[in-house]
Amino acid sequence: MSVESKKTDFNKYSYREPKFYNKWRGFFQFLVTHIFYMIRFKLVYRLEVYGKENIPKDNKYIAAANHLSTLDPPLVCGVLDKSVAYMAKQELFNNLFLRWWLDWLGAFAVDREKLHVSTIKTVKSIPQTGWVLGIFPQGTRQLDGNISNVSKGFASLAKSTKCGILPIGIQGTEEVKRIPFSGKIIVRIGKLIPYTDNVEEMVEQWGNAIEVLSGHKYLSE
Repeated sequence: MSVESKKTDFNKYSYREPKFYNKWRGFFQFLVTHIFYMIRFKLVYRLEVYGKENIPKDNKYIAAANHLSTLDPPLVCGVLDKSVAYMAKQELFNNLFLRWWLDWLGAFAVDREKLHVSTIKTVKSIPQTGWVLGIFPQGTRQLDGNISNVSKGFASLAKSTKCGILPIGIQGTEEVKRIPFSGKIIVRIGKLIPYTDNVEEMVEQWGNAIEVLSGHKYLSE
């Protein structure tokens, strides 16, 4: 495949018009997260959630959580009780089934090496849809008990969209390993971090909040 073709494919999955986030995708995500996952989280993994009063009434915020497991995206959706549009690494869209699955869940592609214009356009359109943007600032799952390698991109997006950052601390999803009653999942939602022009400050505020909420140490660069 040529470089130009790859670029075209990436733009196809990274740019989502507001109409993409329609009621059918919202309903599909609800079925997956609330029916399939949340029932299991509550009954099998004894889910506990704290701080739901901190969730804004509108959707003018970015949900930013620490990342321990593939269970985290549906967990955040279920806890917020809102449709969440996630960034997903572009490589996942190369798989036909994953591409279909991510498409219907409302995800969009992101190049982890570079923030493309198409991705920024999608991010700016999400507040118009009733959905919430969801990001894992660590970029990938981390199981060493630390919050490290935090990308500053999420704070830059908060600045450009004028959206606050909602810190969400997750504990226990890395331990359950799909074994029934093997652990406890705890989610703590912190107070909204207002957007500012100071990206570094927003990153530090998020890291410090997540350290308290998740119990994992934040390693500032």
